[in-house]
Amino acid sequence: MRKMLRFHSLIFTAVIALTIACGEQKSTSEEVVAIEGEEVIEEKRASPLRKVEGSIGDNTIKVQYGSPAVKGRTIWGDLVPYGEVWRTGANEATFIETTEELIVEGQTLPAGKYSLFTVPMETGDWTVIFNSEWDLEHGHFQYKEENDVLRVTSTPEWVDDSQESLTVEVVPEGLLVAWEKLRLPIAIE
Repeated sequence: MRKMLRFHSLIFTAVIALTIACGEQKSTSEEVVAIEGEEVIEEKRASPLRKVEGSIGDNTIKVQYGSPAVKGRTIWGDLVPYGEVWRTGANEATFIETTEELIVEGQTLPAGKYSLFTVPMETGDWTVIFNSEWDLEHGHFQYKEENDVLRVTSTPEWVDDSQESLTVEVVPEGLLVAWEKLRLPIAIE
């Protein structure tokens, strides 16, 4: 009986030690690093979560997105199909937040927080979508068109040099989505 009690005590101690060790490891697995005005939250995932903030005129805009890498894959028309809604990033939906009304590609977007989707096309303009459901855990898999607040078009630019990781930047002219050989400028005033 004592051997059994000692064995259970040993198991209990081991479980407690493992729980504490895992808890400590979990709390240190998230590291915040500042990179050129961008905040990268390392969560030991393939597509790091990034946060950017910038100004367009008097408006402060915040963007959060998952940043996938090319990793030798064919991106456009394969990993990201043409003609289908894409979450414009990886993992959860990319979202933007503004406290002021914006003029996006000539159309009004009220102040608020919106998920950002795009519809890539093999040729011609891409559709850019601002959707009221911004906190979508599974990105485009939960997208509902009836929640669209604004749809505009933007002309993609294809360049010779390839960019390994996706970025969404706040630039003086608006937003710039860049990945692989794509540059998608979204004009915002």
